[in-house]
Amino acid sequence: MFESPDPRMTVHGLLRQRALAEPERVFLRFENRDFTCRELWQRTQRVAGGLCEAGVEAGERVAIMLANRPEFLDVWFACSLCGAVEVPINTAYKGALLAYQLRQAGCASIVIEQAFWAQLAPELDKLPALKRIILLDGDAPSGAPVPVHGWDGIRHGQPRTHVEPDPASAHAILFTSGTTGPSKGAVMPHRYPLIIGQIIREATQYTRDDVLYSALPLFHGNAQFLATVPVLMSGATLVLARRFSAGNFWPDVRRYGCTAFNYIGGIISILMKAEPSARDTEHPLRLMMGAGAPRELFRAFETRFNLRLIEGYGMSEIGIPLMTAGTDTPPGSCGVPHPWYEVMLADDAGNEVPDEQPGELLVRPRRYGAMMSEYVGMPERTVEAWRSLWFHTGDYLRRDRDGYYWFVDRKKDALRRRGENISSWELEQLAGSHPAVLETAAVAVPSELGEDEVMLCVVPRPGESLTVAAFWNWCDAHLPAFMVPRYVRILQALPKTPTERVMKYELRAQGVTPDTWDRASSELRSVS
Repeated sequence: MFESPDPRMTVHGLLRQRALAEPERVFLRFENRDFTCRELWQRTQRVAGGLCEAGVEAGERVAIMLANRPEFLDVWFACSLCGAVEVPINTAYKGALLAYQLRQAGCASIVIEQAFWAQLAPELDKLPALKRIILLDGDAPSGAPVPVHGWDGIRHGQPRTHVEPDPASAHAILFTSGTTGPSKGAVMPHRYPLIIGQIIREATQYTRDDVLYSALPLFHGNAQFLATVPVLMSGATLVLARRFSAGNFWPDVRRYGCTAFNYIGGIISILMKAEPSARDTEHPLRLMMGAGAPRELFRAFETRFNLRLIEGYGMSEIGIPLMTAGTDTPPGSCGVPHPWYEVMLADDAGNEVPDEQPGELLVRPRRYGAMMSEYVGMPERTVEAWRSLWFHTGDYLRRDRDGYYWFVDRKKDALRRRGENISSWELEQLAGSHPAVLETAAVAVPSELGEDEVMLCVVPRPGESLTVAAFWNWCDAHLPAFMVPRYVRILQALPKTPTERVMKYELRAQGVTPDTWDRASSELRSVS
């Protein structure tokens, strides 16, 4: 049943395969434009040629800072064809966080659209490895420290011939949240997206008659590996939206005849909040696939909208080791281990725990390429994560007596908000650079939409007056929007252990206290 992908195949090879088999088949729909398999393959070849003519070499790291649009796919496939390494960048990033990721990945090129130029420009002098900028639209800015190439020259390059890179070489670097340190760039070999795509294809049973609605950002692995790749594998059609919109979702699904959709947990809550309608079942969706659907809404959602939810457990570093198996999986479960992975729940000493007892999920692959190769530039983090020859996820799960796995809690100190993973360490470092702030602690509090809301506990510098409204304005200017805390609590000191470690469990247990300011509803004031 679980046929392993051809070890020689790549994501651009999949596109080429589809173009040769069904050249006039519509693969991509974006707004009012259809793209056939042949057209996308020809675009990929020309962009790959343009990148090579601009100086991009095999093994070079190419950052992509684009919103959802066909050109993102052009560059992604073209990087694969060139043997270059894709580094997708969250378009909300700015300042030190943006510079860090580009520098850590060693990006020599960046493809960026004009809308995000203002975020990149102030950081250019901090990127010594950067050799070229490819600007998708607008006029090239003056004074850039490296050559700026226009998109017209790139998209009209001499078509690149079909080549296959070493399957063990890097395909992409995806950054994942750091907890006790900065974000880590997980290096994915070329087989990784193929293995993930095959797992999703098997779980969803996609056929060429399916139409997948993709509204999650292409700079995340979900839209790439869990949507685009399985669609290519099955000969289905991908409908790409610029972003998720609750108001546009059902009209788009009906307009394009969509049969499937990838979600994050918060989307389930958002769609359920809409007033029930006689049209709730008047749509072609047969399934939605994702993770984090609130357990209490799971069956109610399926019943109300007459579709099936399929869930699993995964991380950028490890792929998807747990998947829903059949229709008997209890709601809220992460499913059962996939045959291509070996999993174990362990205590802190590495001993396997019995059923019904929480333990940290440890994972290792049974197929080469099913997991990351390393953390780029962080050998010590790689070794730490793989201690005892198991990858330590940092998440607590339990296995019930029927063999189903259930998420319990994060051992890590990470936060997840609106589908974005947030490094508490990075948020604390960035917020701590405010001139009136002495130290901070970021913790998660429950969100009414599922996942987390961000609370930032702040200790002002002695003698400084910190205005909550002004602090939020500062956060707006210096942080990605999804990192800006909803809750701010001003404290005279953070609770600490005798060894000066912040006791975040106390802050989490206290939650939203009467002296906590909620940006959504608070009357703001100055706090000294």
